[in-house]
Amino acid sequence: MNSQERFDRTTTGRPLVSVVIPVFNERAVLPVLHQRLDSVLGPLPVRYELVLVDDGSTDGSGQYLVDLAQRVPGVRAVRLSRNFGKEAALTAGIEHARGDAIIVIDADLQDPPELIPQMLSAWQDGADVVAMKRRSRAGETALKRWSAHLFYRLLSRISAVDIPHDTGDFRLLSRKAVEALSRLPERNRYMKGLFAWIGLPTTVIEYDRAPRAAGHSQWDYLSLFRLAFEGITSFSVAPLRLAMVLGALIAFGGVLFGAWIILKTLVLGEIVPGYPSMIAIMTVLGGTQLLSIGLLGEYVGKIYFEAKQRPVYLVRDITVSVREGQRPVFRDVKGTRHVA
Repeated sequence: MNSQERFDRTTTGRPLVSVVIPVFNERAVLPVLHQRLDSVLGPLPVRYELVLVDDGSTDGSGQYLVDLAQRVPGVRAVRLSRNFGKEAALTAGIEHARGDAIIVIDADLQDPPELIPQMLSAWQDGADVVAMKRRSRAGETALKRWSAHLFYRLLSRISAVDIPHDTGDFRLLSRKAVEALSRLPERNRYMKGLFAWIGLPTTVIEYDRAPRAAGHSQWDYLSLFRLAFEGITSFSVAPLRLAMVLGALIAFGGVLFGAWIILKTLVLGEIVPGYPSMIAIMTVLGGTQLLSIGLLGEYVGKIYFEAKQRPVYLVRDITVSVREGQRPVFRDVKGTRHVA
């Protein structure tokens, strides 16, 4: 029995499926994205909505989403007040989704929407989380594939949470999983880690990632490094422990070196000038101290931002999809309802 036939056997009516898509400067791919999602979801025995979150785009993506929501039923356009980052946009989309099952997918179509029926089938079989594991990554450089491979395994090794290897944001969450996720109030959000932290029955499906359908990636290597560092410091204190171990080893080495100088002076009666060795030791020790302070500052900075309790994002407006006989409805950042 294939996934479509298994899902057709549902006896609970027509569940509502929300597809959450964060968007940042993806204007070129948006028409293709909507077309493919509609062709996949349309034949399924479900009600569905598309929750598209514009994360402060500057290429006209936000206005395109508003226009799409005005003319197409089942589309909800959420525009944030500025660019808050992908993790905040994901949070906004999930919080505005109303579905019994919520599917998170990137706008670039590297994650094939055609896998959605298989994900829904696993959800119907009892999975609260359906994680999509990348078997291959077409259209990406060897450096990016290698660095991603190394990062996922490093994070899984040092984290107390079992974060699946080679698994991005493409996944399905049940309503139960979304409610569990909503109980995590932290401002510094690394969503891949939060998805894993909540636990719940999880099914992993492997797939081959496709090249981008259009446009170009907004992620450069510096952005990816910042995201990786955010993930490591959000789910592990291993860097602090490593700094402590490094400091202990250097201190121990300093004690041994000092004992050697004393012994050499007592036995040989030699007065060692010591200037080059002293400068070398001071340089190594100073660099280690600065590194340790920097790591400590990163964790203290997270505490600082958490203590401020600023919202993860602010909504500029929400455009609710047009229904038969209705006019477009907008909600601004204060939640005020406006009719076009």
